Amino acid sequence: MKRTELVENIRRKGSFLCVGLDPDIKKIPEHLLEDEDPLFAFNKAIIDATAEYAVAYKPNLAFYESLGVAGWISLEKTIKHIKENHPDQFIIADAKRGDIGNTSQLYARSFFEHLDVDAITVAPYMGEDSVTPFLGYDGKWVILLALTSNKGSHDFQFIADNNGKRLFEHVLETSAKWASSDEMMYVVGATQGEMFKDIRAVSPNSFLLVPGVGAQGGSLEEVAKYGMIEDCGLLVNSSRGIIYASKDKDFAEASAAEAKKLRDAMTLLLKSHNII
Repeated sequence: MKRTELVENIRRKGSFLCVGLDPDIKKIPEHLLEDEDPLFAFNKAIIDATAEYAVAYKPNLAFYESLGVAGWISLEKTIKHIKENHPDQFIIADAKRGDIGNTSQLYARSFFEHLDVDAITVAPYMGEDSVTPFLGYDGKWVILLALTSNKGSHDFQFIADNNGKRLFEHVLETSAKWASSDEMMYVVGATQGEMFKDIRAVSPNSFLLVPGVGAQGGSLEEVAKYGMIEDCGLLVNSSRGIIYASKDKDFAEASAAEAKKLRDAMTLLLKSHNII
């Protein structure tokens, strides 16, 4: 999906919501365990209930890989369902890949040619030759980890050099030489608050994938205040707060209500920034 198409969807729907598809077999409603494919049954219901409020879906690979082959089948069915029934959705494989060049080439082939997702999250630690194999696919995106929302982000990402430049700033500056802002996004956690000002000082035009709103306590208003740009430039992800809104048979309806609540707040923010 091209940037212009993604922005058009954001404006048309008044939303920059990404729904994280993180189906834990131990947390999904018990009645679904009787289904032939519980994970897919759960995902399908969530997707169909929330699609009008979202512009993107982000399956986290760990929740599928934990079930072996069966989990991969559920993932493939999930992606196929989105593409066939909700083709305007931007699909992100939250895989956090990144390895030596020939291995990254095969990861890229797996996600962009076989699964045909729109984007994949990639770790930058091994540098340029571990990231560039994911680039060059028409309409596909690399989403590079920059400043994450977890507590351990301070272990490495804030380490500064002798000039005071922090590691995440090095990641942003260096990776900007590898690809344009039409091919590369960055993961920046919602819990980082005013740090979005520092992100935008280095990457003023890039889209940011922002986890951490909802269950992790990040503020949507702060993210928009410090991170929103002329064409929005944000995909804000919510996983647990939406998909586990209820554990009963009304789980899909409950997820839709939570997604709508976030979408409505996003619409107001988009209007206040004169984007719609």
